[in-house]
Amino acid sequence: MTLTELLKKIIRGGAPFALLYVALIPFINWSYGAVPTLPMPDGGAWPPMSIVAGLVLVVRDFAQREIKHYIWVALAIAAALSFVTSPAVIAIASTVAFIISETIDWALFTFSKKPLSYRVMLSSLISAPIDTTAFWYLASLSQEGVFRPYTIATAIVSKLLGAYVVYLILKRREAAGEDTVGDL
Repeated sequence: MTLTELLKKIIRGGAPFALLYVALIPFINWSYGAVPTLPMPDGGAWPPMSIVAGLVLVVRDFAQREIKHYIWVALAIAAALSFVTSPAVIAIASTVAFIISETIDWALFTFSKKPLSYRVMLSSLISAPIDTTAFWYLASLSQEGVFRPYTIATAIVSKLLGAYVVYLILKRREAAGEDTVGDL
């Protein structure tokens, strides 16, 4: 697919997951500063938006199916928008975390021929702990108290719960012989 073909596909509405992916990243980054967190026993805080952050990893998987290797372009656009919607430290932490998870997901989705449900869950199991730790470590450089064990653990579990729900839906659709690329 050429860049021109990609743009035509997007304009015709043929890449809804790619558009959602680009929109969700700056929205999630903005929300980390706007949505209240819940206090954790270790003095950290659980950001409820971690659940949505888990779902964006799954949306990314569908987006890559739509736009192939141009997923990197979508990530670059989303990262640029994050600098408009969020504090710089959050945008930087998010971009680094997404590059890490994107690299893992890209490799898995490029080279694995396993069923989509398996790839979605495996990519989340691998990338969620790594990108979450990277994000909260970098965010802690300007926001004290966020790089705490409970904060990281609850963020990872939240992401994995979101991915698990999608995994179950996809698994059921695959077992029934249904299309797994269409709307969930």
